[in-house]
Amino acid sequence: MEWIETRLSRVVDEGKGIEELRGRVEIQEAANILKRGGLVAFPTETVYGLGAIATSADAVSSIYKAKGRPSDNPLIIHLGAVEQVGDWVESIPPIAAELARRFWPGPLTMVFRHRGNLASNVTAGLPTVAVRVPDHPLAQALLLETGIPVAAPSANRSGRPSPTEALHVWDDLRGKVALILDGGATGYGLESTVVDVTGEVPVLLRPGGVTLEQLQAAVGTVEVDPGLVRDDESPRSPGMKYRHYAPEGDVWLVREPWAEVKEALQREISRQQGQGHRVGLLVTEEHSDLVTADVIVRCGWRRDPLSVARGLYHALREFDEQQVDVIFAETFPEEGIYRSVMNRLAKAAAGKTLDLRK
Repeated sequence: MEWIETRLSRVVDEGKGIEELRGRVEIQEAANILKRGGLVAFPTETVYGLGAIATSADAVSSIYKAKGRPSDNPLIIHLGAVEQVGDWVESIPPIAAELARRFWPGPLTMVFRHRGNLASNVTAGLPTVAVRVPDHPLAQALLLETGIPVAAPSANRSGRPSPTEALHVWDDLRGKVALILDGGATGYGLESTVVDVTGEVPVLLRPGGVTLEQLQAAVGTVEVDPGLVRDDESPRSPGMKYRHYAPEGDVWLVREPWAEVKEALQREISRQQGQGHRVGLLVTEEHSDLVTADVIVRCGWRRDPLSVARGLYHALREFDEQQVDVIFAETFPEEGIYRSVMNRLAKAAAGKTLDLRK
C-alpha cells in the first residue's frame, strides 16, 4: 500500500449539537474523503474506528490493506441513526428492536441478515452483516454527513491493542489513512458488544460495552457463543477470529489472588529477569505494590471495573513503549464489564496462564 500523507485534526465538540458539528469544516472534509473512497479514523465511545464507505469494495479493501487484516474477517458497519438500519438489513426482529430501543445509540453491535446492497467484502461473503449506531457526537456527525454506511473496525494494525486515543492511531496507521479526527480519549475503552439476532434466541458473540447481564435484563434468555467459553471453538464475531489486542511482549495471565501468591510471583519475575528478560506487571492500583518488576503499569481501580476497561489498551501499549519482553497480568471475575476485560486479556495472552501453585 502506497504511503499517504496523514493529517491529525483535533475536534472539540464543546457540547455542540450534532447538526452544528456537521457544519464543522473538519467533519465535512472527513465525509468528503470517505465519499471519494478514502480512509478516515474517527472516535467512537468505545475505541477509534478506521472508516471506509461500506458500499465500495475498493474502499473496503483499503481497510484490510491498511490494518493488515485477513479479508475473511467481516467488518462492522456504522450508521448515524437507528432509522437508517432498515435500509440495509432484511428485517428487524422484535428482540432486536427492543435491544435497539434500550442500547442504541451505544456500544452494541447486532448481526442481521443483509439486503445485498453492501460491498461483499464488508461481510466476507456471508449472508449477515454486523451493524452499530455509535453514541459519540463526532461519530454521529460524520456518519450523518457522509450519508452512507461506514465500515469501521478498530483503527490499529491487526492484532495490536485497539486505539483509545488519536495518537495510538497515529502510531499504528500514519501514512495509511488520510485523516485522523482527534476527539480525545474514548469513554468505554473496549469494543462494542456483538449479538447475533438472526435466530429465535439472541447469541452473544463478543462481550463489550453492554454486559451480558444488561442484555438478559432487557430481553431475557441470551445464549453465549461456544467460541467464547471453549478453546476448541472459534468465536464467530467480527474481529475475534485471530489473535488480538496483543502487545509485542509475551503476556501471561495470573489467575490466583496476587496477595496469596506474591512470593511465588516474585520468584518467577526474578527467574525471567535472570534469563535477560525485561518484565512488566499489568495491575490495578490496589495491587501495584505487592511485587516489584522492571515496569509496573496500572490500568485502573479493581473496585471500579469501568476504569480498568478504559485503561486496558493504553496499558498494553505502554509495555511496548517500555520495551517489555514478558508481561504478567492481573485477572478478574468473569462477570459484568470484567467479562469483556477478561476476553481481551485472554486474546492478548493467547490463553496462556501462569500456574503459581504447582
